[in-house]
Amino acid sequence: MIKLENVSKTYQTDKVETLALRDINLHVKKGEFVSIMGPSGCGKSTLLNLIGLLDRPGKGKIAVDGNELKVWRDKELASLRNRTFGFIFQSFHLINDLRVIDNVELPLLYRSCSAKERRRLAEEALAKVGLSARMDHYPNQLSGGQQQRVAIARAMVGRPSVLLADEPTGNLDSQMGAEVMDILLKLSHEGTTVVMVTHDERQAKQGGRIVRVFDGQLVA
Repeated sequence: MIKLENVSKTYQTDKVETLALRDINLHVKKGEFVSIMGPSGCGKSTLLNLIGLLDRPGKGKIAVDGNELKVWRDKELASLRNRTFGFIFQSFHLINDLRVIDNVELPLLYRSCSAKERRRLAEEALAKVGLSARMDHYPNQLSGGQQQRVAIARAMVGRPSVLLADEPTGNLDSQMGAEVMDILLKLSHEGTTVVMVTHDERQAKQGGRIVRVFDGQLVA
């Protein structure tokens, strides 16, 4: 489903050139749960951003469903990203001035989707993460675990085929982290492809395949 061939990424400033990733070859199959592991600064988040089309490689090829993306324009990539991927971040990235239901609806604003349909899909997503009773609350009225569940609902509201999670349990205690993992595993079992960056070996093993990154390269 997602294929990276000989992908490298370099970040350049006025004085320093940093090679973040080098010669990455990775194939994520439809329905897989892949965990990306490695020490801090090794390139895990950069790899996730490339998979999710948030960034472009300096060298190499990225293909989604057989379509190579190197020559696509930004507008085309944004449209594909909105349809294909849902993003879950460690810091939740919820908008505190918006109710939970409005936060979850946000990705649908970029689609031709009626207000009624947005509401229906958002309510359905919140029900899946067990937060139907909280839809009119604001993020700062929720616990950290509840906020992350809202973030998962927002990520899945557009029914993406791929969920990308960057340390989704990193700011949570063990119990709340386990609840979030249970949701991700359930979505995976239902057919959603999940790619997760994590430092937690136990959680990584729950997901299935583990991909390890060290100094910008994949290692066995």
